[in-house]
Amino acid sequence: MTGRLMLLDTASLYFRAYFGVPDSVKAPDGTPVNAVRGLLDFIDRLVKDHRPERLVACMDADWRPQWRVDLIPTYKAHRVAEEHEGGPDEEEVPDTLAPQVPVIESVLDAIGIARVGVARYEADDVIGTFTARADGPVDIVTGDRDLYQLVDDERGVRVLYPLKGVGTLQLTDEAVLREKYGVDGRGYADLALLRGDPSDGLPGVAGIGEKTAAKLLAEFGDLAGIMAAVDDPQAKLTPSQRKRLTEARPYVAVAAQVVRVAGDVPLPQVDTALPHAPRDPAALEELARRWGLGGSLQRLLGTLAG
Repeated sequence: MTGRLMLLDTASLYFRAYFGVPDSVKAPDGTPVNAVRGLLDFIDRLVKDHRPERLVACMDADWRPQWRVDLIPTYKAHRVAEEHEGGPDEEEVPDTLAPQVPVIESVLDAIGIARVGVARYEADDVIGTFTARADGPVDIVTGDRDLYQLVDDERGVRVLYPLKGVGTLQLTDEAVLREKYGVDGRGYADLALLRGDPSDGLPGVAGIGEKTAAKLLAEFGDLAGIMAAVDDPQAKLTPSQRKRLTEARPYVAVAAQVVRVAGDVPLPQVDTALPHAPRDPAALEELARRWGLGGSLQRLLGTLAG
């Protein structure tokens, strides 16, 4: 697979669309479709501005995989709306957004935009695996900084991080990461692990904030180097840092598997080429009529056709 590949962290983008587009945008029956139309507008703008040859809408088949929870039980625990034994827990989603997600999926399918979710994995893992397998440059579109760990100048992998809608994007490469965080893409996962992330229920190492984590990584190279320094009395660690890192060993031992995105997800065979015409015009016409997709859909179809 060559040519520029664009990978959408779809849930991240439709959440932004939902909160960025007024809920007065409704279907003919009065159902809010602000997330649906907002996402279509996002994709239209992304394709116009960045001209990918291939595009995949990556989905959360499991937003809180059990294998991650087994390692760190607090992982995303505060976002669970309902637990399901033997299946994925239900994520807390605004009442008027949840019904729009199946519509988004149906519209993407009818257009012919590849949509991939894999059981037991998050969209981040799907993105990580597509990125690992790509032969050409990759643009990852996400509002989730966790994916900064995939940034790789040598391979042409960058993150397009929306600052305002998708009209204003931070084109995140290694220079941006070094300026903001003092690390490159490879080092970002270690930084996140040490710093922690309350939004994901990751505790981090107590007393080790972002700046201290960056300094430790600059001094010792990576997480393994830092933990080796804990056992080296000559290493330049303060007594407090040595104590806190020692106490955090059980967390550090498992957190890397949780924080780092998977690169070996069993992806299905899909056609990732950007469609120039709808895959299922009849279904798309019916969806457009029922949900009042109007100009948002027409603009995207025009961009794809061009």
